Amino acid sequence: GPGPTCVLGIDLGTTSVKAALVTGTERGLALAQCCSRETQAHSDSLGAAPQGMEQDVQKIIKALNECLAALPQQQLQQVTHIGISGQMHGVVFWKSDKGCKWSESGTGPAFEPDKVSHLVTWQDGRCSPTFLSSLPLPQSHVSLATGFGCATVYWYLKNSPDFLKAYDAAGTIQDYVVAMLCDLKKPLMSVQNAASWGYFNCRNKSWNTDILKKSGFPVHLLPEVGDPGSIAGRTACAWHGIPKGAKVGIALGDFQCSVYSCLTERTDAVLNISTSAQLTISMPLGFQPPEAPDPSSALTYFPYFSGDYLAVAASLNGGNVLATFVGMVAQWAQELGFQVQESAIYPRIIQAALAQKHSKLSVHPTIFGERHLPELLASVSSIGASELSLGHVTRALCRGLVENLCSMLPVQHLEEVGVRRILGSGSALARNEVLRQEVERIFPFPVVYGKDVDAAVGAAMVM
Repeated sequence: GPGPTCVLGIDLGTTSVKAALVTGTERGLALAQCCSRETQAHSDSLGAAPQGMEQDVQKIIKALNECLAALPQQQLQQVTHIGISGQMHGVVFWKSDKGCKWSESGTGPAFEPDKVSHLVTWQDGRCSPTFLSSLPLPQSHVSLATGFGCATVYWYLKNSPDFLKAYDAAGTIQDYVVAMLCDLKKPLMSVQNAASWGYFNCRNKSWNTDILKKSGFPVHLLPEVGDPGSIAGRTACAWHGIPKGAKVGIALGDFQCSVYSCLTERTDAVLNISTSAQLTISMPLGFQPPEAPDPSSALTYFPYFSGDYLAVAASLNGGNVLATFVGMVAQWAQELGFQVQESAIYPRIIQAALAQKHSKLSVHPTIFGERHLPELLASVSSIGASELSLGHVTRALCRGLVENLCSMLPVQHLEEVGVRRILGSGSALARNEVLRQEVERIFPFPVVYGKDVDAAVGAAMVM
């Protein structure tokens, strides 16, 4: 007989595309197959160099097609639902009736971008603080920042208005893919992605159209907005063997899907330390964010699912700080006439730190600043002559990374909302026993490791 129905989850990330096939079993959902491809989509930003950060949509969709072509055809033919997540904040523009071209590939029909702009990503820096301060004040609980979709549209409006005239639709990269699959005449965007664009009021689920119109913003480019978890449409034709008529969910935020993939209890907090670091908790049922943002607050409230919110302490300093420290050690060794590979330094400094349980040395590791305190850079204090070994410094650095997150979302706050357990994830945490020791020393909760956050799996689970 026919095999179990499959759900396809897709995540369109900053550096790679991932596709995951999830099937229902007696014990619940199980990952059947997955595939990942690097996009290598970085593209020069001609109009906004050097602050611009753009990606070639052609290359992103090529990586997506390669991922799907690598999955088993037999299982793709059983796909009934597709869930799609991707990088938030960014914006891509297209011509609604000419957004893509469908053609036959080795694994069935596939689409390629046609009249589509580059993707201006969440990392884009073209909107300076001066430019942002010249824009009208949003009616939103989210502070406007460079890289946000609406801020980027304003930048084009001022610096290259003719660019916008070539397009009549806009969305995140994941909204674009959903629109192409379902042949939507007007793009549909989830509350999650709309909040990440700025000028969106989560309380009444609507754009700040009056504010935007008064300032000449092209409001016709704004997508319609729906609830995360709802269906955007059905596949307009077969796609890599996936049958025509498969249900496609409204596109979701990658952060929310990552959390959804591992968060099972409202009393869990998710601690992820990879390149950067995040500590996330579910807000109590019925929570509504404040009417206006507090620019000095380290917490951001992200719309989640079923009207819920996540409180997120999103630090710009995580594994990237440790990588910078290792690079410094390697450079010092080179200046002293020794050649040491950075890959050889990591295990040695961790081993040295494991031998030093205590250190009065204090490292405040914010070398990349923080969104709420961009000027606050790193510092080292309480330096004593007996605590200058590599082990002491590494131990203090790891402790500082965890303490920095804890300062953004304090233990008292976690206890007040009923947190009972921490789910630890991310590559930096997995590879570094010293970091894990410091997490357990600073947070008075049981910590469970090995919970891998996976936006593609999360997107499939939502369906």
